[in-house]
Amino acid sequence: MVHRSLLGFAALGLASLVHAQTPLRVISFPGGANLPLWVAEDKGLFAREKLAVKVSPTPNSVELVQSLIKNEEDVATAAFDNVVAYQEGQGEVKLSTAPDLFAFMGFSRGTVRLVVSPDVKDYDDLRGKTLAVDAIATGYSLVLQKLLQLGGLEDGDYRLEPVGSTATRAQALMENKFSGTILTTPLEIAPESRGYRRLANAVDVLGPYQTIVGITRRSWARANRDALVSFIRASTEAIDWLFDPKNRTEAVAIYRTHLPNVPEDAARRHVPTGGKRQMNPFGADREEHARRIANDCIIAYNRPGLGRWKLATSEVECRR
Repeated sequence: MVHRSLLGFAALGLASLVHAQTPLRVISFPGGANLPLWVAEDKGLFAREKLAVKVSPTPNSVELVQSLIKNEEDVATAAFDNVVAYQEGQGEVKLSTAPDLFAFMGFSRGTVRLVVSPDVKDYDDLRGKTLAVDAIATGYSLVLQKLLQLGGLEDGDYRLEPVGSTATRAQALMENKFSGTILTTPLEIAPESRGYRRLANAVDVLGPYQTIVGITRRSWARANRDALVSFIRASTEAIDWLFDPKNRTEAVAIYRTHLPNVPEDAARRHVPTGGKRQMNPFGADREEHARRIANDCIIAYNRPGLGRWKLATSEVECRR
């Protein structure tokens, strides 16, 4: 009887813990960039912060931003350029209300590649061709346009077609529907194994480049400070865990649990090895991070001289 009573109390305690969790809605592009979120979930880091995180996939950046503005999602992970573009009124679509978006932490940097058809040997071969993008006015499309510009092409020399997420673009490229697109690791692995060529790495041409950041609305952050801080804390711990070499085998297993169709060797190429960080919460080498954000502002606006920046506690903003 005593044993059963103890079990009953334990069950009640567990139920109380579950009910005490704060729900948090996160929207992100599907794919390997979600590895820190998977680690935080599977290793119980979100649960320890009393968060019940639900991650929903987005087909494109327009839907992602609109879901935040409409309060259908609380937090998003996406390219920092989206924050700049929509805050400056240069987004892909006009929003129903004035945005109050900001980036509150970084998840990854670099890992952005321009991948092209096997017959494309240099930038000049892209003249008159169509390239796939998520959205024309935001995100990696801006990186693509900058690479093409530096490669000697002007706006009228090529066409851009919005088709959605990176995974969708990778598949469309391999179906020869487009001559090139921007892909992020590990989605360049399959095309390259089939003879598609990497024409450029963004960081080699443009310098330090911030890719994925955590995004939310200022109004939501003010009303949900504790939940946001808990999310940052769990996500940061997940990134630290990923960069501990002794966790790499387990990290690969977590990766393949969520992406079972990815071969193990491809998963290993994407999972950190403990070397130089490609994932970086704000706060790790803040001065370097600020330089990356300043460079991002220049890329996003595509105009020199807009690199002034302000780095505040747990947030980064571009300033005119």
